[in-house]
Amino acid sequence: MDSPAILYEDAHLVLCYKPAGYLSEDDGSLRCMPRWLREHYHSLGKPDYIATVHRLDRVTGGVMAFSRRQAITGKLTAAVTQNRIAKEYLAVLRGHPEQPEATLTDLLFRDAAHNKSYVVKRMRKGVREAKLSYRTIAATETLTMVQINLYTGRTHQIRVQFSSRGLPLLGDIRYGSKDPCCDAALWAYRLAFRHPVTGKTVDVSLPPPRQYPWDLFPIVSME
Repeated sequence: MDSPAILYEDAHLVLCYKPAGYLSEDDGSLRCMPRWLREHYHSLGKPDYIATVHRLDRVTGGVMAFSRRQAITGKLTAAVTQNRIAKEYLAVLRGHPEQPEATLTDLLFRDAAHNKSYVVKRMRKGVREAKLSYRTIAATETLTMVQINLYTGRTHQIRVQFSSRGLPLLGDIRYGSKDPCCDAALWAYRLAFRHPVTGKTVDVSLPPPRQYPWDLFPIVSME
């Protein structure tokens, strides 16, 4: 398994590469991002406060942001909650969407006991609205790579919204697409936001590795 890496940092926050298989939150294990970051800064003799302000599924790799100061944590968390942080993803779908681009809005219910989410038809306790937009980047005979803008951050949101439309993410066995060569093909491609202290734009992107299934598609512009 490859290791995490820092992509942007200052005294207030850090954006880094989270490999698939690492946890977003600290559970005391060796393969969790907060622990890796704390140990990194401790080894440099720097303050090692780290707080998770948003989450990625364990199976998802890509760009992730963390707070380095307690005074900043609430500001970053609020920016995530209020959709002031642009979050872009890439995904490989099994099948082809009816439309090359669209906005998907659903009601999601999370079954915490089984760690699974479902699209439901009416609002009730435990149900929250989920919204994303996508556009097709490339396709093969059986697969489609899409670029996704995520507007809400519900548990397994991207995975379940596409799966509910008969387009599960390649390798996502939890939502109906087993593949012996990969887990759920989802990549956190880009984060962009206004810095909570300096006001300057922070914009960091990281393409997926040129390995299966991403190498099935030509390298194309994400602009």
